[in-house]
Amino acid sequence: MQKIRKAVLPVAGWGTRFLPATKAMPKEMFPIIDKPVIQFIVEELLGAGIENIIFVTGRHKRPIEHHFDINSDLERHLEEAGKEAILENIREVSHMINPIYIRQKQQLGLGHAVLTSEPVVGQEPFIVSLGDIILEKGRKALSDMISIYNRFGKSVIALFEVHPSETNKYGIVDVKEVEEGVYKVEDLVEKPDSGEAPSNLAIVGRYIFTPLIFEKLKETKPGKGGEIQLTDAMRMLLEDEVIYAYKIEGKVHDTGNPIDYLKTVIDFALEREDLREDVLEYLQEVISRYTQLIDTP
Repeated sequence: MQKIRKAVLPVAGWGTRFLPATKAMPKEMFPIIDKPVIQFIVEELLGAGIENIIFVTGRHKRPIEHHFDINSDLERHLEEAGKEAILENIREVSHMINPIYIRQKQQLGLGHAVLTSEPVVGQEPFIVSLGDIILEKGRKALSDMISIYNRFGKSVIALFEVHPSETNKYGIVDVKEVEEGVYKVEDLVEKPDSGEAPSNLAIVGRYIFTPLIFEKLKETKPGKGGEIQLTDAMRMLLEDEVIYAYKIEGKVHDTGNPIDYLKTVIDFALEREDLREDVLEYLQEVISRYTQLIDTP
């Protein structure tokens, strides 16, 4: 069985929900206080032992490439300034990963983005990590998923529980538990209404695929907007081989829309000892102020 050595990060999307900010800056580079979203995903992969990272980018995503490049002038400045902690963090990411950039010339859906990586991935199993999802226990989740792949040699997807009223926002799966913490996927449905959803288990943006997924993506017909949907290809894959699933632990932070991005920033600020007290004080002040406005006749 081949070892998982590569991860694909599809980051070519336009980020239209954040326009006009994303006209100049990719949403994956938006800061969670002092670290861009994409760095959390890369650090998660590093923690799981993955160093060969394939970024599927677009013409407007050059800042991502700059972020993971070596900046000798900046490193020299930090070293001379004695800012060792910051220097170590910058070096860890830029020096330890092997970034590979491949251009998705047309944004034709997540499935198309994954298919674009085929010339680099080749006939190997690989990880797909979405660039706007941060997992609270991401390294453990990926390590556990890799362990499941190593045992069964089949594709593995990550799941998390959502409220039944929110199933129309996600790809939802019907599963059968085969052992504690390991599930066999029976079916996948893209964004079903709550009354039609087979469960409240949603796909969370972390996948391990066998290379057979590329063949299924080539056979997948474009759907709405001419896009090739990854979920459609996964349903076709399910006809030929078993797909396993792993339900993750910890909170899922979705940074792909404004309100959830703001929630993520607040959550991370409250987790930091150097910020928690000031942030709590400010939030209490805001709540008090707006409560008074609401109560004022």
